[in-house]
Amino acid sequence: MNGLALHDFHARRGAVFAEVNGAEVVAHHGDALAEHAALRAAAAVLDLSCRGRLGLTGADRQRLLNGQVTNNVAALRPGDGCYAAFCSAKGKMQADANILCLPGEFLLDLEPGTSATVAQRLEQYIIADDVQVTDAAPLCGLLSVQGPKSREVIARLGLGVALPSAPLGSASAHDSALGEIHCVNHSRVGLEGFDLFVPRRSLEAAAERLLQSVAAVGGRFGGWQALEIARIEAGIPRFGQDMDDTNLPPECGLEARAISYTKGCYIGQEVIARLKSIGQVTKTLCGLKLDKDLKFTPRRADRLYRGDREIGYVTSFLVSPTLNANVALAYVRREHGQLGIGLVLRAADGACTALVVALPFRADPA
Repeated sequence: MNGLALHDFHARRGAVFAEVNGAEVVAHHGDALAEHAALRAAAAVLDLSCRGRLGLTGADRQRLLNGQVTNNVAALRPGDGCYAAFCSAKGKMQADANILCLPGEFLLDLEPGTSATVAQRLEQYIIADDVQVTDAAPLCGLLSVQGPKSREVIARLGLGVALPSAPLGSASAHDSALGEIHCVNHSRVGLEGFDLFVPRRSLEAAAERLLQSVAAVGGRFGGWQALEIARIEAGIPRFGQDMDDTNLPPECGLEARAISYTKGCYIGQEVIARLKSIGQVTKTLCGLKLDKDLKFTPRRADRLYRGDREIGYVTSFLVSPTLNANVALAYVRREHGQLGIGLVLRAADGACTALVVALPFRADPA
């Protein structure tokens, strides 16, 4: 398991650790629900150094990357960014990435455990190109601030740069104590949020400053569990949990933020363009509200039925503290995924009704 650089720092603060796809994560610092409440009401600081980071340099980096992913990397200029998917020739997802265009470099922010796959994929297509792919994880860590007061938390650090306003836009600052920091506008859970890519040598000092800053606005440190609660409530799929190599990006609700239909050729483009022209996919990501008094815990891959016909499967389940409801993300065959349709979720240890609802999840009217 790849350990966190700040393991001891978090352990001194009561952290409980877990593993996600071979990477160590802070599960929580003692109370995941309190951390989630702080994230929604104010802000939470999260150590996301468990995520992968790849750097691309060289004169041909932009052209190479643009031919690999679903979004328009060719249009990016320093300070811009985009979200995109890596697909197979059949259009199936192999990974997703937040792509940051920095001066002289692209920085890819990846799900835990996917860096090697993406690096191998990129290296495979470097023939006579001037492109270097570097594992940036040993060089920098990733600290994220999520929540409605996250901008105030970052402003209190006094980095001396205007915070970026565009999604995945970035600004670079040189702090006398911390070194060069890349600040990215990144809403990870549907609320305002910012990521800080910090030199590894100064990661603990940055975490200390963020802890003081977030406490001043009524926030706290958070962990993976709080982030996952907020993510599922926002209806945002995560690669490795709600998306994998069986999925086409349009099935996952990614069209608006991850796919350019005008950029030209990339691996998998023909299949995805054909889906666009047909105007439909066979299954789509849906939100489900389940029975309030469940006698069992739904799990990933539990099957969904309409009548006697199997028509989908669950990917994520949550007892939502915000909604006071049992909810799930699931893939449902297109003809059965309309809002308000009632389904049945069947698991090894129970069954319940499941109502198709809109994403992001919203509380029922009082």
